[in-house]
Amino acid sequence: MLLAAMAHSGPDITPTVQTGLGWFYAILALANAGFAWYWQSRSRPGSPEAQNSDETLALPGEQSPELARRSARIWWLVTGLLGLLAILYFVHLGPVLPLWIRNTVDAGLRRGLETLGLVGGTNFAIRLPLIVIYWLALLALITDAVLLAASSDTRRIAQQVFGTVLFGLDPIRRLTAWLLLVSGTSLLLDGLGPVNYFFLSVAVFASFYLWRETLTRLNVGWSLLMASLVVGGLGMTDYDFRQIIIKPDNVPIVGMVYLVAFFSWFALRRAVINDQRTAQGLPTLEKLEEEKVLVWPDLVYTELICMVIVTVVLIIWSVGLPAPLEQPAASAKTPNPSKAPWYFLGLQEMLVYYDPWLAGVVFPSLIIFGLMAIPYIDFNQKGNGYFTFAERPFAIVTFGFGFIVLWLTLIFLGTFLRGPNWNFFGPFETWTKSKLVPLNNVDLSEYFWVRMLNIVWPSPASGGVILMRELPGIVLVLLYFLVLPPLLAKTIFRQFFIRMGFARYFVMVNLLLVMAALPIKMILRWAFNLKYIIGIPEYFFNI
Repeated sequence: MLLAAMAHSGPDITPTVQTGLGWFYAILALANAGFAWYWQSRSRPGSPEAQNSDETLALPGEQSPELARRSARIWWLVTGLLGLLAILYFVHLGPVLPLWIRNTVDAGLRRGLETLGLVGGTNFAIRLPLIVIYWLALLALITDAVLLAASSDTRRIAQQVFGTVLFGLDPIRRLTAWLLLVSGTSLLLDGLGPVNYFFLSVAVFASFYLWRETLTRLNVGWSLLMASLVVGGLGMTDYDFRQIIIKPDNVPIVGMVYLVAFFSWFALRRAVINDQRTAQGLPTLEKLEEEKVLVWPDLVYTELICMVIVTVVLIIWSVGLPAPLEQPAASAKTPNPSKAPWYFLGLQEMLVYYDPWLAGVVFPSLIIFGLMAIPYIDFNQKGNGYFTFAERPFAIVTFGFGFIVLWLTLIFLGTFLRGPNWNFFGPFETWTKSKLVPLNNVDLSEYFWVRMLNIVWPSPASGGVILMRELPGIVLVLLYFLVLPPLLAKTIFRQFFIRMGFARYFVMVNLLLVMAALPIKMILRWAFNLKYIIGIPEYFFNI
C-alpha cells in the first residue's frame, strides 16, 4: 500500500499534464543553458560580449569578469536542476521518490504551501513567527509614517535609536520596503484577497522604480522571469489553476502579462542606462543609433517578414487552440460570471465601486481627455525621443501607476481572480457558485447620521431632506475637488504651479484627483464597506 500511495500522482495531475510539464521544464533548462553560456562568454576578456558589456548596454556590476564567472556557475546549476525536474516529469519515477517530495512536485505551489502548513491545516509553529513579523512590520510602518511628518531632529534621533537597518533608507524607499514586508506576510497569513492583491501590486510597482538600477540588471531580470515560469509551471499541476490559465479566452491574457512586463522592464533598463550616460556627459543610446535607412527596401522587407511570421504563428495557434465558441445568447440562461471582453474588464471591475454613469461614461471620457491633454499641460521639454527616468520621474510614475496598477492589474483581477457572482477567488481556489461573502455596504450618510448621531431621515424624502441627508458626503467631495488643489499648489506641487500657471495646473491636478479617486474608493469599500459617499437613489445620482 505504501508503494501504491507513493506511486499515486494525486487527483489534480494527469500523465498528459506531466508530459507537458516535462517539455516545459526541458525548454526552460535549454534557455538557462544558453543564458549560462552567454554569461560565461562575458567573463572571457576580449570576447565580443565582454566588449559590448563594457561599452554602452551594461549597468554597473555587469562588466565585472569575476561576477560573470560566478553568475555563470549559478545558471549552470539552475540548468541542471530544471533538467532534473524535466526528467522527473518525463520518467514518472513514482515509488523511487519519498511521498512528500512527490506531492510537492506534482501539486506544485499549493501542495508545497500545504506541506509548510501555510495553506489548509494551520501549523502554529510556522504561523506564530509570521504573525509576530506582520505586527512588528505594521507597527514600524505606522511609526515610519509618523516620523516623516515629524521634524528632522526627531527622525535623526529615531535613526540613532533604531539603527540604519530600519530607518536608514530615504523615506520613499523605506515605506515601500515596509509595505512589501507587510503585504507579503499578510499574503502568507491570510491568502490572496482584494486588499492584499492591491497593496502588493502597488508595492511591487513602486519597488521597480525605486530599486530600478538593481532590478533592471540582466541577471536580476532573468531571475524574475525564471522564478515566475517555474512557479507558474508548478501551479499548472493544480486542477483549478490549470482550468483558468488554459481557457482559450485567457491564454492571450497570460501572454499579454509577460509582454507588458518585459517591455516595461526593458524600457526602464534603457532609461537607467541613458540616465547614467547623461550623468557622465555621454550621448544617449538613441543618439548612437540615429542611423537612417530607406523605407524601400529596408522597412518594407522587415514589415513583410514580420507579417509572414505573425501569420504562421496565428495559423498554428488557431489549429492548436480552437476559438471558444459557445451557444447563442439566451436571456433565460446567462453565464455566471458574465464577463466583458478582456479589454473592458478594468471598467467592469470599476463598476464594483462606482455607478455605471461614472465607471462607464465619466471616467473613460476623462481618461481619453487626459491623454489628449498631456502634450498641452506638459512643461518639461526633456526626455523627448529617448528613454529616461531621472528627467521625467513624475510623468513616468503617474502614467505607470494609472496604466499598470489601475488598468492592467484590474484586467488581470477580472480575468483570473473574479469567479461566480463576481466573488474574489484565489489562484488555487475552486470556482463555486455556493461561495458566500457577507457584505453590509453602508452609505456615508448612514455612518454619519444613523450610527453616530442616531438620526433617521424619513423616506421617501423631499429635496430638502435629501440635501441634508447627503450633506456630509457633499462637503467631503467639495473639499476634495475645491480645497485640495490650492492646498497642493502651496505645498507638494508648488513648483508645478509656478511653472505651469493656473490653467494648466488646474487641469493636471483635477485629472490626478479623479485618478486617485478610484484607489481611495476601493480602500474605503474594503476597509469600511462604504458603498456611496453621496447616495441619492431617488435621482440615480451616486458617487
